[in-house]
Amino acid sequence: MDYREARAFVDGLQGRGGPLGLEAISNLLQFLGDPQEELRVIHVAGTNGKGSVIAYLAAVLETAGYRVGRYVSPTLFSYREQIQLNGENISREDFAEQITKIAAAMETMRAEGMQLPSMFEAETAAAFLYFQEQKCDFVLLETGMGGRTDATNVIRKPVLSVLASISMDHMEYLGSTLGEIAWNKAGIFKEGVPVVSTEQEEEAAAVIRDEARKKKCPVTFVGRDFIKELSHDLDGQSFSYEPFGIVTIRLAGRHQRENAALALECVGALRKQGYLISETALKEGMRTASWKGRFSVIHKNPIVVLDGAHNPDAAARLRDAILDYFPDRKKYYIMGVFSDKEYDKIIDKTADLAEHIITIETPDNPRALPAEALARAVQRVNPSAEAAGSIAEAVDRSFALAGPEDVILIFGSLSFLGEAEQAVRNLDEIKDDKS
Repeated sequence: MDYREARAFVDGLQGRGGPLGLEAISNLLQFLGDPQEELRVIHVAGTNGKGSVIAYLAAVLETAGYRVGRYVSPTLFSYREQIQLNGENISREDFAEQITKIAAAMETMRAEGMQLPSMFEAETAAAFLYFQEQKCDFVLLETGMGGRTDATNVIRKPVLSVLASISMDHMEYLGSTLGEIAWNKAGIFKEGVPVVSTEQEEEAAAVIRDEARKKKCPVTFVGRDFIKELSHDLDGQSFSYEPFGIVTIRLAGRHQRENAALALECVGALRKQGYLISETALKEGMRTASWKGRFSVIHKNPIVVLDGAHNPDAAARLRDAILDYFPDRKKYYIMGVFSDKEYDKIIDKTADLAEHIITIETPDNPRALPAEALARAVQRVNPSAEAAGSIAEAVDRSFALAGPEDVILIFGSLSFLGEAEQAVRNLDEIKDDKS
C-alpha cells in the first residue's frame, strides 16, 4: 500500500467495531508479534489535561536525551500527528508500511471468523509497530476514551500509570457518576506499577486509592496547595512546587500549573525507578514544552485564543482563564461542539462573558451539532449570537467585529481548531497582500 491506500483502508474502518473490550486488538497484535510487549510505556488517562501532561513529559524526556514516541488524539493539523517520534510526525511511508502489515493480519482474522478491529484499534496497533521499529526509549500513550476497555489498555506492564483531571464526560460509555468514571479510568492500573495522579475530587480520589490498593500500586497525588504562583502572562508563567523548586512553562492558564505539577511528579517517579533525568533537562523541557489548542494565543491585535474546551470541566477552566487574563477586554467567541457533549453546560459557564458569539458546525463529523442549533442554545444565555456557514466565514465575521484591543476566543471541539487557525493565517495573508 502507498499512503493514500493506507488512509483509505483505515478510513474504511470508521464506525466498525464490536462490543467494548480488548479481544479484537489483542488478537490483532498477537498476529503482529505483540510489538507492545517490547515498549517502555507511560500510560496516561483522564478527562482533561492528558495531552498537556504528555507534552511536558515528552519535552523533558527528549531534552534528557531519550527517544520518545507519542500517541495522542485528536489531532489539530495533520492526521499523522497522532503518532510522533521526538516531536516529528510519522512519515507517510512508515504509516503505509505499518497499515500494510495490519491489513494482512486482518485478512487472517477475517478468514478465521474473528471480530475485526475498529479504526482506533488499527491506528493503535500501527503506533505500537512503529515505536517498536524505531526502538523508542519511552512511549507516551494517551487513552482514547476511558481506560479499562480502551484499546491502549492491552499494555500489560507500563512504567507508570498517570491520571490527569477526571470529570463528567462520555457518560453513555463510562458511567453516570464521577466515581464510575474514575473506576473506568483506573482500569489502566497494573499490578505493582506506580500511579501518579493530579489532585481529584474526593469521589474520584477514593476510587483511585481503592483500585490502586487492589493492584498493590503505590500512589502519588499532586498537592494543589503546594503550587505557588510567582508570575503569569500570555507568554508563560512561573511557579514553585516542592521539591522541584521554581518552574517556568509557556502554556497559559491556572490549570496548566496543575498539569505541569503532575508531569513533575511523573519525573520524580521515573527518577525513583533509576531513570536519569537531570535538573537541567527537567527545567529546560518544562520551559520549552508547547501544546496547541490549550489556551493558545495565535494572533495579536486583536488577541486570538484557541482552546479545546469541549466539556463542562474544561469550560469552567476556560472561564477562569478568561477572567484572569482578559477581565476588562471585549470578548467575541467562535464556538463549535459535538451534539453528544453537554453543550448547554459549556454555554452556561462561558456565554455570559461575550459581547457576541458566532457558532459553527464542526466539519466532516457525524456527531457535529449544527451551527443553527448551537446558536439557539447560546441565545438562551446570551441573545447576541449568530450561526456562520463555515469556519472561514466565522473568522472573517469575528475580525470585522473585534477591535485591536479586543479578544477572539475560538473554542469547543478540538477537531476544528486547526482549520480555524489556518483561517486566521489566511486572513492575515490577505491583509498583507493589500498593504
